[in-house]
Amino acid sequence: MGAGVVRVTLDGASRWRRRSGEYATVAEALAAAEPGDTVALGAGVYRENVVLDKAVTLRSAEGPGTVRIEPPAGSALLVLASAAVHGLVLEGQDGSAPAVLIASGASELTECRIATRSSVGIEVRGEAAPSVRNCRVENPGGLGIRVSEAAQALVEDCVVDTTGQSGVVVRAGGTLRMLRCKIRQTTGAGLVLTGEGSRAEVESCEISEVNGNGVQADDLAGGVLTDCSISRVSDNGLTLDGQATLLLDRCRIHDVPENAADLRGRSRLTLTDSQLRAFGRNGLSVWDADTSVEATGCELRDSTGDYPAVWVIDGASAKLTACRIHDVPDALFVLDRGSAAEAVDCSLSQVRSTAVSVSAGAAVRLDRLRVQDATTGLWFRDHGSGGLLTDCEIADVATAVIVTKGADPVLRNCVMRGSAEAAVYVSAGGRGSFEECTATHGKGFGFHVIDGCETALTRCRAEQNARGGFEFSEPGPVVEACVSDDAKPLAPLGAAAAVPASAAGSTGARGTGASALVPAAVPVPAQLRAPAAQQSRTTLAQAIGQIAPIPDCRPAEEALAELDALVGLATVKQEVRTLIDLISVGRRRRQAGLKAPSLRRHLVFTGSPGTGKTTVARLYGEILASLGVLQRGHLVEVARMDLVGEHIGATALRTAEAFDRSRGGVLFIDEAYALAPEDGGRDFGREAIDTLVKLMEDHRDEVVVIVAGYTTEMERFLAANPGVASRFSRTITFPDYSSEELLQIARTQADEHEYALAEETAAALLTHFAALPKGPSFGNGRTARQVFETMIERHAVRMAQLPDATMEQLQLLLPADLP
Repeated sequence: MGAGVVRVTLDGASRWRRRSGEYATVAEALAAAEPGDTVALGAGVYRENVVLDKAVTLRSAEGPGTVRIEPPAGSALLVLASAAVHGLVLEGQDGSAPAVLIASGASELTECRIATRSSVGIEVRGEAAPSVRNCRVENPGGLGIRVSEAAQALVEDCVVDTTGQSGVVVRAGGTLRMLRCKIRQTTGAGLVLTGEGSRAEVESCEISEVNGNGVQADDLAGGVLTDCSISRVSDNGLTLDGQATLLLDRCRIHDVPENAADLRGRSRLTLTDSQLRAFGRNGLSVWDADTSVEATGCELRDSTGDYPAVWVIDGASAKLTACRIHDVPDALFVLDRGSAAEAVDCSLSQVRSTAVSVSAGAAVRLDRLRVQDATTGLWFRDHGSGGLLTDCEIADVATAVIVTKGADPVLRNCVMRGSAEAAVYVSAGGRGSFEECTATHGKGFGFHVIDGCETALTRCRAEQNARGGFEFSEPGPVVEACVSDDAKPLAPLGAAAAVPASAAGSTGARGTGASALVPAAVPVPAQLRAPAAQQSRTTLAQAIGQIAPIPDCRPAEEALAELDALVGLATVKQEVRTLIDLISVGRRRRQAGLKAPSLRRHLVFTGSPGTGKTTVARLYGEILASLGVLQRGHLVEVARMDLVGEHIGATALRTAEAFDRSRGGVLFIDEAYALAPEDGGRDFGREAIDTLVKLMEDHRDEVVVIVAGYTTEMERFLAANPGVASRFSRTITFPDYSSEELLQIARTQADEHEYALAEETAAALLTHFAALPKGPSFGNGRTARQVFETMIERHAVRMAQLPDATMEQLQLLLPADLP
C-alpha cells in the first residue's frame, strides 16, 4: 500500500471488503466502511479533517507515528461514535478549535500523539465516555486535556507535556479518571477542577514543572488523588476555593515555592499518609470560616521559608492525627476568634522558633502531643486564646509553655522536660490552669508566674529544676496540692507556719519580700483581714505553703516483698535480687570513691504466657526508682503493632515515641521476637530493632528496656542485630507453673474476692490443672485466673436458684463449679 493510501478491511478478517480496497482520502475510506470495519492508513501526511461517526477502527498500517493527520483548520479528529483510533499523530493549527474533539460514544484512543497549537489538545464533552491510553499531548497554544458537561473520560498511561495553558481541566460537571499519567511543563495549573459536579479520580500520577498551581479546585468541584506526586511548581502545590473538596491518600507534595496546600472559601481537604516537604511558605494554609483540613498519618518537613508549617486563620479549622512536623521555622499557628486546631498523637520537632502559637481568640485541642527541640513549645499570646491540652510532652526547648496577655489555656497531665529557661512562664495578665502537670530537669524555674497572674496550679510537680520548682514574684497564683523537690514540709493543719520572704526560696517558690508569719491552712475571717498590701503578701505566702515536698518512692523493700509474695518464680526472684544487690553495692562503692561495676540493666524475659513477666517488670522499675537509678520507674508496655508502621519512616517514629514515653521508667516489649520474623525480608520490624538499639545507646541512663517472649523465638530476636545481644547481657527464664502453684494462684484469687474453696474443690482443681495440656498456648497464671472466673460464674448460676442462701453458701465454691 503506497504512502497516503488507505484501505478498508473487515474487522478481524484477512480479505478486502472491496476489490481494490484502496482510497485516496481518509474521508472516502470512512464513507465506504461499515461499523466494525478497520481503516488502515498508509504512512504519510493527511491534510484533512477526520470525522468518525460510526464504530470503526482507524489505525496506522505501518505502526505508531507513521501517519499524521494535519488539516489546515478545524479539528484534526472529531469522534461522534464508539470508534477506536490507534497509533496516529494528530496535529492542529486552529487556535479556536480542539485538535481532537470527542463528543459522543465510548471511543478508544491509544498510542497516539497530539502535537498541536490548538485551543485544546483533547476535548471531551457531551455524553462521551472515551478511554485514552498511552497517548502524548503537546499543545504550546492552549490546554492539554479538557473534560466537561456529562462526559466521563478514562486517561491511562499518558503524558501531557508543554502546554500553553493548564495541563488537564475538568469542568461543568465532567468526570475524569486518570491513572499513571504525567503532567509537566504546563503554563497554568497542572490539574484544574471547577464547577459543581466536576470530579476527578487521579491515581499514581505525577504533576511537575508547572508554571502555576499543581492542582487547582474551586466552585464545588471535588476529587481524589491517590499515590500522586506534585513538585516543582511556581505557585501552590494545591489550591482549593469555592467549597471544593479534595482527598489525598499517600501523596507527595514537594519543592514548591509557596504553600504546599492553600485552602479558602469553605473548601475541604483530607490528607492521609501523605508527605509535604520543601515548601516556601506554609505546608497547610487554611483561611476563612468553614474552611477545614484534616490530616492523618502525614509528614510536613523541610520548610525552605520562614513561615509556619500549618497556618489556620479567620475562622478556619484543622485536625491533625498521628502527624509529624519537623525541620520547620514554626509548626502550628492558629489565629483569630473562631479558628480552631486539633492535634492528636502528633510530633513536632526540630522547630526553629515556636511549635504551637495560639492568638487573637483562637483555640486548640491538643492530645498526646509531643514537642521536642524548639525555642518555644506552646505560646498562648493574648485575650481569649486558649484550649485544652491533655497528656502532652514538651522536651528540650527554651521555654515549654508561655501564657501572656489574658490567654487562658487548660493543661492536664502534661510533662515539660529539659527546658533551657522556665518550663512554664506566665506574665502580663495571662491566666491558665495547670492540672497534674510536671516540670522536670530544667535549667530555669519549673513554674514561673509574674505580674500577679491568677494562674491555677493543681497537683503539679516540679523536680530537678536548676533555679527552683515554683517562682511567684507577686500574689495571684492559686495553688493546690503541688509538690517540689526543693520545698520544705508543710506545717501540720492548724499550726502556724513561718514563711518570711527571705526563706521563700527554700520552699521552692520565691516571694515578694513579705516577712509576716501566716497560718498555713486556717482561713482568715473577713473582719480580721489585714489591709490590702498585707493581705496580698499573706495570699502569696499561703500559696507557697501549699507547695509540699515530693513524697518519697515506695521503699525498695516493699516492692521486693511484693515480688516475694508472688507464687513460684524462685529462680526469677533470686535473679532480680542479685541485680538489685549489684546496683545497690555499686552506688555505695561510688559514694566511697571506688570504681563501680558497669551493669547492663536491660533484661530478656523468656518463658510461656502468663508466668508473671509483666508483673516482675513493673516491680523491677519500682525498685530501680526507689534506688534512684530511674527517675519515675513507670512501665510502658508495647508490642509489634505499637512500634512498626505501615510505610517507610513510620516505624522509626513510632519506636522513638514509645521510647520517649518510657523515659525515666521501663519499656517492656512483649513478644519482641515478632520484630524479627524468620521470613522477614524487607519487614519494617528490623527498622524498629535498629532504632531501639541506637536509642538505648544514646539514652542509656534514662530507660530500662525489657524484651519478652518464648525462649526459642527470643534467641532469634537477639541475633537480628549485632548490637542487640550486647545490650541484653542477662536473660531471666520464667518457668511454667506446676499444678500445685496453679492451685495456689486460684486460692489467692478466692481470698481476694472473698470466696472459699472446699477441700474436695481444691482436690478437684488440682486434678483439673494436672490434666490440662501444657502446649505453647497454655496460659499458666492466666489460665488459673480464667478457671476461677468461670467457677464464680457457675457458682452464681447455682446461687440464683436459692433465694435464701446462707453466708457460707454464698462463699463456698464446690467441685460442681469447675468448668
